[in-house]
Parts: sequence; structure tokens; C-alpha cells
Amino acid sequence: MREFGLTPPQFDIIVTLGNTDGMSFKELGEKTLITKGTLTGVIDRLELRGMVKRAASKSDGRSTIVRLTKKGEDEFERVFPSHMAYLRGPFAALADAELEQFEQLAEKLRLAFASAGAAQS
Repeated sequence: MREFGLTPPQFDIIVTLGNTDGMSFKELGEKTLITKGTLTGVIDRLELRGMVKRAASKSDGRSTIVRLTKKGEDEFERVFPSHMAYLRGPFAALADAELEQFEQLAEKLRLAFASAGAAQS
């Protein structure tokens, strides 16, 4: 991540927003597990770099949608393939059944965090 000039949270935001039409702060926080206060600062810095933009939600006037700009999309296209190539090495050591088990457990963990976050709201 750092070789691309991004902090880990910035990288996480770029790859989470990649190939989407954008997300609300709430959804972005849930998907990245970045807390609200930290998320605002990360988005501020990415916005200063011209990689993201904020827009009012068309469906909920209280909500703000964060989207990648053209520069952010270009950054996603630059960093995501390299990151996936990096991850292939360690995951290649796992059998298909182990990968499936890992995915199921990761999803269970994601749901547990989402549930905990919803309970705190």
C-alpha cells in the first residue's frame, strides 16, 4: 500500500469504492471497519488529493455519498491488480475447500461486526 503512496485506510477506501457508484459514510464505515471519526479524516485527505468527491444522497437528504473521481478510478485501476497479485501467493497454498471455509468464516465475522455496529447505533 505504501509503495502506492497511500496509507492503509486510504487504500481500503479506494479499493472498497472501486467498481461502485459510491457509498454512504455509514456503508463505507461498515465495509472497511473504519470508525466514523477516522473515516471523515481519511475522506478529507483523499478529497484534497482529488481521488474522491462527496455528493448529497438523492434518496436521503441527510446522507452523503462518497464516490471515486476519475483520478480515484485511475488509482483503483493502478493499485487493485497489484494487490490481488500480491494476495495470490499466500492463498495459493490453500486447497479449494479451505478457501471456501475461509470465505464462510470471514463472512460470519463480517456479519458479527455489522451486527455489533448496528447495536451501538
